[in-house]
Amino acid sequence: MPSKPPDDLPVYRLLTGKDDAAFCRRVSEAIELGYVLYGSPALTFNGEYVVAAQALVWPGD
Repeated sequence: MPSKPPDDLPVYRLLTGKDDAAFCRRVSEAIELGYVLYGSPALTFNGEYVVAAQALVWPGD
C-alpha cells in the first residue's frame, strides 16, 4: 500500500452528509482506496433529515 493517499487526498478525512445510500457509498469508496475508519460515526438531526459524519485516516507505517 502506498505511504500516502492517492490523488493528493489528505491523511485525515471527515465525510459528512445526509444519512443515505450515497453517503454510505462515499465511505465505502474511501475504504476501498485504503482508508480505515477512525472512531464511530456521529449522527444528528437537522430538522429535516439525519446527517452523518464519519472520520477516516490513511493507515501509517
